[in-house]
Amino acid sequence: MSGEERLVAIHQPNFLPWLGWFDKLARADVFVLLDSVQFPKKAGTWINRTQLVVGGELAWATVPVVRSYHGVLAINEMRIEESRPWRRKLLRTFEQSYRKAKHFDEVMPVVREVVETQTDSIAEYNETGLRRLADLLGLDANRFVRSSELAAGASSTDLLVEITTEVGGTAYLAGGGAGGYQEDEMFPAAGLRLVQQGFEPSAYQQLAPEFRPGASVVDALMNIGPEATATLLARA
Repeated sequence: MSGEERLVAIHQPNFLPWLGWFDKLARADVFVLLDSVQFPKKAGTWINRTQLVVGGELAWATVPVVRSYHGVLAINEMRIEESRPWRRKLLRTFEQSYRKAKHFDEVMPVVREVVETQTDSIAEYNETGLRRLADLLGLDANRFVRSSELAAGASSTDLLVEITTEVGGTAYLAGGGAGGYQEDEMFPAAGLRLVQQGFEPSAYQQLAPEFRPGASVVDALMNIGPEATATLLARA
């Protein structure tokens, strides 16, 4: 990457996301947390759930959100459902699933700190966790910018182009799941270089009979520790 290039990544502020999310952070000069777009009304979403390895298999871990609303809400308007002790249940899942992991004693205090974050905003809750995990991985969380604090207000690929330009980007880092909706030709048309992330997770030792890709970054942290997990990510 030339010294003149400013690579921008844009992604929803997901809940304890997988390695590929943090690979984007490792590569980007600016990482925009896309908190101003619609929270999915019905479909499952990585914004309030992730996958852990439980009993050797992938299993969902979820932060409950308030679904009793009409119309459309943005991610930064969504509230956590606090009427039940979900934090205690989630911590118990982590403890039971990873207590035999090699780095449990080192990582579990950080996980507990993140899970116990006191806010009813899912966007704020997730960002707090992302910043703490970024710090654990030696990544610069100062690269984060919230889309809700920018002027860009288009939709679809136009929004990505607008955001990239507004934060001074010269290139956009596209993840592997964008092929179905992203209009790639719009980036060079706007004078932006399109960079494909191309992240493929490397197998590491898990508490499973065979490698289960796609688990939360916490799974890697528990099993191989922060330093080894950081080596699985790209370095800008």
